[in-house]
Amino acid sequence: LIRARKALYALAAKTKNPDEKVGIEILAEALEGPAWIIADNAGLEGSVIVNKIMKLEDPTQGWDANADVWGDMFELGIVDPVKVTRSAVENAVSISSLVLTTEALVAELPAGAVAPPPPPEMY
Repeated sequence: LIRARKALYALAAKTKNPDEKVGIEILAEALEGPAWIIADNAGLEGSVIVNKIMKLEDPTQGWDANADVWGDMFELGIVDPVKVTRSAVENAVSISSLVLTTEALVAELPAGAVAPPPPPEMY
């Protein structure tokens, strides 16, 4: 996903609609998220891992978080089907669009959390 950012930034540069351009740039930045989370879960600094991935020239090269090894992702057996990855990105964009257009979000409170007081009435 990190390597897709380059193509998205190129697309954003060609886009004339400023709203679309901002949306494309937001998506490009968000594609770093999974690598950051995986690195954090492995006890490493996300920015370091993301920068190393972005500097790799061979698109088959990557990082195995489980073994903390850099190498060929196919040889390491770390390959996601395109359909699964595409579907995950499409669903994330869909939910983000929904949140932006409704300007609201409903979520469960964590166990033991106290609900905040309602906002004051407006006249």
